[in-house]
Amino acid sequence: MRAVTRNSSATDSSAAARGDRRSARERLLETATRLFYAEGVHTVGIDRIIDEAGVAKASLYKTFGSKDALIQAYLENRHESIARRISDAVARAEDPRAKILAIFESQGERFAEPDYRGCPFVAASAESSPGGPIDTAASAYRTWLRALLVELATAAGAPDALTLARRLQLVYDGANLSARLDGDPAIAADACAAAATLLDTALTAGPTPSPPA
Repeated sequence: MRAVTRNSSATDSSAAARGDRRSARERLLETATRLFYAEGVHTVGIDRIIDEAGVAKASLYKTFGSKDALIQAYLENRHESIARRISDAVARAEDPRAKILAIFESQGERFAEPDYRGCPFVAASAESSPGGPIDTAASAYRTWLRALLVELATAAGAPDALTLARRLQLVYDGANLSARLDGDPAIAADACAAAATLLDTALTAGPTPSPPA
């Protein structure tokens, strides 16, 4: 145990000596975020993360407890980052219709960034078993986005805000997938146009009829 502690201190001190004054948690999360998003949550091993972060393995397990917990922290961090970007875009728009379209415009800006690799939650979920912490993190993110769309659709005056929100989220999801697989950030303009059509149609239509019993 003493040897591990000395090794942990030596590794963390070497990072400090290089001028990196961030905490071990910050370095681990930044490195994991970069590597997990670019290469996959299960493709990237713990040894590579601690090596690039300049943090000892003992520090990783002391901070997060397990690789699964680090993956969950990575996804929660991505959730916060996406939510901040979308919320900032929505706040700059003036009316509910424009706020909804701002979500898709913000998405388009992300598509144009050189490091875009698709939705981190879709990628991580594809590598995970159902019902685990990855599914929990993905569900929390999707629930947040759906709730925001429902809130904005209601404010815009949609007679059936939940149905409109579900359809808008389908467009959002499809745009993420198309931008990743086709490598074409211009798909964002099509997604925004589709969202506008859905929105305008919903605002001029009555409530969605219930399915027959």
